[in-house]
Amino acid sequence: MTNQITPLPEPWPKDIARLLANYPSSDGYILSLFRTFANSKRFLQKAVPNLLDRDSPLPLRMREIVILRVTANLRCAYEWGVHVAIFANAAKFTPEQIAATTRPAIDETLWAPVEARLIRSIDEICQSAALSPSARAAFEADWRVDQQLEILALCGAYHTVSFVANMAGLPPEDFVAPDIRALAPVRT
Repeated sequence: MTNQITPLPEPWPKDIARLLANYPSSDGYILSLFRTFANSKRFLQKAVPNLLDRDSPLPLRMREIVILRVTANLRCAYEWGVHVAIFANAAKFTPEQIAATTRPAIDETLWAPVEARLIRSIDEICQSAALSPSARAAFEADWRVDQQLEILALCGAYHTVSFVANMAGLPPEDFVAPDIRALAPVRT
């Protein structure tokens, strides 16, 4: 038995296999991250709620801005790359916008005003778990309460995801294109 956080290899115990069956997969392949969660039945069941469903009060593009910025802030190349590979086209991100999610400064010319304000809010939330009065006023003006809570939940969930992926040292998934790998945030 190891004390390292790593993806749990197959064969999985029946209760873990049953839980993993609820996670997204492609042709039976389950992401390394989810297999890492599988080291703890409790974690697999409760730690990271699935906020990627169709019932989200946020449009997909806004949800993905939150996720890309949080994972870039935490230098989680694994999860950032997964989301770029799977969701960037559906979110209608340009290559310049994808690259910009990893840069500290916000290039206002690349984003709609509400998107730039969202990125600034995410940066403040990640840094201090709060918003300055002016950022909070903009946040509350831009988003309904259910959307505000969804943004906060995404920030929290993707902090957890980033902690797990970074601690496990997960390499990029094979489906993450080389150009995306080159843009991925670098762990320091």
